[in-house]
Amino acid sequence: MARLILSMDGLVLKEIPLNKERITIGRKPHNDIQIDSLAISGDHAAVVTFLNDSFLEDLNSTNGTLVNGQPIKKHVLKNNDVVELGKYKLKYMTEAAVAGVDNDAASIAAGIPISPEPARTFSDTQIMIPRPPAPPPALAPAVTIRLLTGPNAGKVLDLTKTLTTLGKPGVQVAVIARRPEGVFVTHVEGDKFPNVNGKELDGEAYTLNNKDVVEIAGIRMELSIRP
Repeated sequence: MARLILSMDGLVLKEIPLNKERITIGRKPHNDIQIDSLAISGDHAAVVTFLNDSFLEDLNSTNGTLVNGQPIKKHVLKNNDVVELGKYKLKYMTEAAVAGVDNDAASIAAGIPISPEPARTFSDTQIMIPRPPAPPPALAPAVTIRLLTGPNAGKVLDLTKTLTTLGKPGVQVAVIARRPEGVFVTHVEGDKFPNVNGKELDGEAYTLNNKDVVEIAGIRMELSIRP
């Protein structure tokens, strides 16, 4: 099954399987993919899927829809096409492209190769010289949150997933992403943005540090980040 990988500023937010004939994209809550951003029209675009083919259509949006940097009205999606909606991106991946690949959305979006490179040859003697082994992948930091307010105040939770969604749908939702280069919080939904150490953020991904206090949907929590 083909799918779309939603990201912003290089951070993967969600993976959406194209499991029905028509999937709508827009700012209004009734859309299948709701993106709470003023750059996105209420009903911005739609993806229609027939058998193995998917078609993207711009629904007369105010700011338009780009595919691989080019404005479109209607477009037949191809594997690895990148749909741009303001600061957000949707990467289209066909079933063949994702078969056998780790389902972790971040790995898919990063384009990690699924087959090894062929060995290099020394042309005049045909001696096979294998490539040196790739270095082991860098590990994401370990993250623990301690709830400071709310009914579960004092509770400690380990964030074991690459992406952890926190908040209340329809009120305020944010995603904390654990990556080798650091820990980030990104606003996903709601009129108010997350608050870090008393400062309200904007729509950009924000790098978190050890002992930062984050407030999401009225709940304050302290982060413990360990390499």
